[in-house]
Amino acid sequence: MRRWGDLSNDAAEHMTAGSVLDHAEMAVVVTDRFSNVLYWNPFAERLFGRPDPAAGTGQAVLSLTIMEKDHPMAVELARHVLRGGVWEGTFDVERDDGTIIYVRAQAVPLRHSSGAVTGIVITAREAMRSNEREKDRFGLLERIGERLAGSLYVEETLNRVAEMLVPQFADHCFIELAEGDRLIRKVSTHVKGWTPPPGTWRTVGSEIRYPEGHYAEIALRRQETIIVEDFAQSSYPSPSEESSRLCGEIGMTSAIVAPLCARGETLGLMYLGLSNLTDRRSPHYDAFDRDFVGAIATRVAIAVDNALLFEEERHTAESFQKYLLPRALPQLDGLEIAVRYHPAAPLASHGQGIQTQVGGDWYDVIPLSAGRVGIVIGDVEGRGAKAAAVMGQLRAALRAFAQDDKPPADILARLNEWTGVMAAPEHDDYGADVSTPPIVTCQYMVYDAWSRQLTFANAGHSPPLLIVDGTVTELDISEVGQPLGVNAKGMHADLVYKEETRVLPPGATLLLYTDGLLDRRPLRESGEAPLSDEEIFAVLGERIAEVAADSVERIADTATVAVPGEIDDDMAILVIRSAGKELKFQERTFPAQPIMVGEARRMAAEAFATWGVPEEPAELACLLVSEVVTNVVLHAANASVPRRELVMDGPPLPFDESWDVPGLDDEIANEKEFTLRLRRGEECVWVEVFDQDLRLPRIRSAGENDEGGRGLYLVDQLARRWGSRPTKEGKAVWFEIPTRGR
Repeated sequence: MRRWGDLSNDAAEHMTAGSVLDHAEMAVVVTDRFSNVLYWNPFAERLFGRPDPAAGTGQAVLSLTIMEKDHPMAVELARHVLRGGVWEGTFDVERDDGTIIYVRAQAVPLRHSSGAVTGIVITAREAMRSNEREKDRFGLLERIGERLAGSLYVEETLNRVAEMLVPQFADHCFIELAEGDRLIRKVSTHVKGWTPPPGTWRTVGSEIRYPEGHYAEIALRRQETIIVEDFAQSSYPSPSEESSRLCGEIGMTSAIVAPLCARGETLGLMYLGLSNLTDRRSPHYDAFDRDFVGAIATRVAIAVDNALLFEEERHTAESFQKYLLPRALPQLDGLEIAVRYHPAAPLASHGQGIQTQVGGDWYDVIPLSAGRVGIVIGDVEGRGAKAAAVMGQLRAALRAFAQDDKPPADILARLNEWTGVMAAPEHDDYGADVSTPPIVTCQYMVYDAWSRQLTFANAGHSPPLLIVDGTVTELDISEVGQPLGVNAKGMHADLVYKEETRVLPPGATLLLYTDGLLDRRPLRESGEAPLSDEEIFAVLGERIAEVAADSVERIADTATVAVPGEIDDDMAILVIRSAGKELKFQERTFPAQPIMVGEARRMAAEAFATWGVPEEPAELACLLVSEVVTNVVLHAANASVPRRELVMDGPPLPFDESWDVPGLDDEIANEKEFTLRLRRGEECVWVEVFDQDLRLPRIRSAGENDEGGRGLYLVDQLARRWGSRPTKEGKAVWFEIPTRGR
């Protein structure tokens, strides 16, 4: 007698494991411990759109199914399951025909009879097309949340949403955001291989106006999700005839529109539509889909709101940095300049613009006396608003110190003192001062384009790169001082910062940079290891050498992207190139005698005529040459004669006769001298007068009956700029006259 449930012999043959798996409406994939496919049932072929990989071919499941962006997740899945765990989640699959589907999968360990894990068993089905709709929807929401959590930019956030929903849940996706009173389309995504014909649906960037009574207008007005289950049974006003005609051509069947609301504000709307462009089991949305899209819209609205807040803060950070750095670079003779500044890529762990993007890197180009130029690159340790504020104070202080025209080592010594003054006062429990100055690296250079002389001092900063005839090397710096704010005990700053001088060859290029150029973090989801310092310098030098003969702008652009990865710290780059031709100048030394005033003026007039300086500025410059030289000669005559050691043959003379030496008066009278240096620039001429007097000139008020005292006043009123600076032998007085109008 046969009992209920007993199987016949034929039925038993069809109940084998292989037969059951062949008929299962679920993909079953078995892999070994190395993720190589061992078994692949017929439904897996249909789901993944790939033929059955024969067992033993060694094909990995990653190369057969999962999209590259999900490979890290799949690797982590394998590690978890091979340790005995169970994994359930979702990932994207690209079929052989190019379509992308969303797959829900579960992975469990494949165990040997001994209990050892020998492989992985994966069961999978296409999400949204099974009877377990609620579980699939939950998986998709989880997936969307994961994707949105890693986005800090509005455009990236919206595009990620569209990629998740098309074609998985919709054939068409539009996302529009409110900008004031206007609604602007930000996303227009459709099934692969199809785009709206021109002049039909509005493109990205267009203003969208939905007519009153349109289901999208109703959704915005009511702030609720609206569903159109079947367009064939509904009637709504159309935005345009072209739009209505296209909907009929592609067979629009159903749509859902959800407002994007966050913090009580309507940010925009999300539109999902189904059409006959794809073959779906159900071409219509239902109430369950409406609630699901409403839940998605809530997450999208929060992500968009966060992205908008981040971009607003990033804009604040960039504006903050922009106004702390030079607004525009001066036009300088004999020098080509290019600069770049890039804030650091935001840290996802912070998600804040000003806290992670603003930094303390800065550069500056400072016009000095007689066409010389100060060149600065610096970096304040740390990032954020505090580092940027310190940077702004240091830059302003350095510009002020540089106007004294002192040597670079002296400038850094003064800046080091200022760094200590900037430290916020702090005291320990016993009242002792424990203030900690900010740590700053800085390179300050002074370049003279006429002599090609580069004078510099370094405060712990990376040496610039020197590019000569296509060869890239580091500039040889013998003395690298301590960073600013780090004083060795018992050692004055004057002893820490040493001055060095180099002469740049014609056409040589210097690339000054902060450490953000080299410190990069691998791109997100790349899985690549960071390069070593040697590899970074090799890559940077190779890329720059390839464009060494190009413009400084091209070199700056190339250096910015030469090192792979995301910028881990803010980055400043300053590229300067010396002129390939000699600049015009004349120089002559005269005795400090009144008769030499006319000779100096004559030299200036001849030089200006030779250089083609217009008559009016040439005459003005000659007038001021007379005033400055006269001032030098008068002060030379009034200055005390330095004592000299006389060496004479024969016995010593009596005291009353010792100063009555033939020719001694002439020697002493001719001892004082001055040097006149003239320089021709593109838009101005510079005049410098050097003498041995250490006293710097100053403007004084002359009375009505005074014969003198007005020379420097004329220079101050008629020259565009003028000044004086100490030299090793005395001082230099200079002024600048424009040749193309004042």
